[in-house]
Amino acid sequence: MAFIPETPGSESPDPADRPAEPTVLVVDDEEGMRSFLSRTLALRGWQVEAAASAEEGAAQLAGRHFDLIILDIALPGKSGLEWLKELKAAGFAGDVILITAFADMETAIDALRAGASDFVLKPFRVDQIVNSINRCFERARLARENFVLRRQLEERGGARDEIVGHSDSIARLRALVRRVAPTPSTVLIQGESGVGKELVARALHQLSPRASRPFVAVNCAAISADLIESELFGHVKGAFTGAKEARNGLFYYAHGGTLFLDEIGEFPLALQSKLLRVLEERKIRPVGTEHEVPVDVRVVAATNRDLKQEVAQCRFRQDLFYRLEVMTLTVPPLRQRAEDVPELAALFMDNLCVQLGVAPLLITPEVAHALSAYAWPGNVRELRNFVERSLLFGEFPLDSLGSDGAAMEPAAAPPSLLLAEVEKRHILAVLAQSNGSKARAADLLGVSRKTLDRKCAEWGV
Repeated sequence: MAFIPETPGSESPDPADRPAEPTVLVVDDEEGMRSFLSRTLALRGWQVEAAASAEEGAAQLAGRHFDLIILDIALPGKSGLEWLKELKAAGFAGDVILITAFADMETAIDALRAGASDFVLKPFRVDQIVNSINRCFERARLARENFVLRRQLEERGGARDEIVGHSDSIARLRALVRRVAPTPSTVLIQGESGVGKELVARALHQLSPRASRPFVAVNCAAISADLIESELFGHVKGAFTGAKEARNGLFYYAHGGTLFLDEIGEFPLALQSKLLRVLEERKIRPVGTEHEVPVDVRVVAATNRDLKQEVAQCRFRQDLFYRLEVMTLTVPPLRQRAEDVPELAALFMDNLCVQLGVAPLLITPEVAHALSAYAWPGNVRELRNFVERSLLFGEFPLDSLGSDGAAMEPAAAPPSLLLAEVEKRHILAVLAQSNGSKARAADLLGVSRKTLDRKCAEWGV
């Protein structure tokens, strides 16, 4: 049996640093090598199956998903190198490590050109093969995380994962989020357009045991019905016109973490049964294959529609609705929490000044009262856009509020305590932007240095 005992001090992989329960297929015609690798890898927490030939391996692969294949080159019948080329041509997206006792430089080059992730010569030490496997899983993990980070940077533009506000409705929402977040339960978030449903979904993720894993957000309304199945579940090469290569879906990239399905009410009715199946069985089936791939994903969905009404009108499956409605969180519209508006405006001001590279505006009590009195039909999204427009104008265009026909709702002036906190946060943010220069900060704020000194003295700054 061609192996060398494990060297002292070699470390088994940290389960937190690799995908949950990765699966490995060992294909080698030597029974001793199959037994040794199966036992050695299983002790490290990996699920291992074995086959004695490429044909047996293909049969195993037809029945389940494998993250990685350890493949001997010299096999009876079809060689390992020949099968590797067939696997890659068919769109196998996992890693393949080739092992052999008879190899030269030309063979190694052919293996890597055929798509092998690594090439290990027999006899090998245990730590050699384990390190090779770890490198494969680490590359896969980094690929998923890089994909997720790129999406987040494109979608979020520097937003912060906070549920901001001191109103009673927001305090209740925060309490529910803290209670539900640690559980694996599916959550349905309801609320009008622009209220911040994705922010609540991110808070659920950040407060969950999955916080260190990916958070993947997808807007179901932004993807055509023809592509959404492939986008979510992936596809193999040739699955449809234009599928020139295999591609993993968003469920794959969210493995171990949270998948946020925004605008779930727009999900095509014809595909809802497939989504229901994934939620119930925790397996996805890429387009163009019968193979099912297990996934460990928590699903959080959001909608601005009344899904019960959609079910009654046969536009949404009742069984999917009940599967999503394990726990429902409702995000209140901004007009129902007017006291939170100045604080939100100050937060947007802080973020946008950095992004736009412009000086902040002073949120006076008069401005805060005007912002709180407006109905904000576009909710938090409209408020953010208003703050950005104000920064570009260099002043708050308060006369534009209500010009689009939105009603101005009467509201009491925000509590003086809240206004004082907003003022303090705003002034301290400007001081930080000015690198502590009070003269510069006073100029940006449009107040005298004496006034700024008095405020700082009150706060002990």
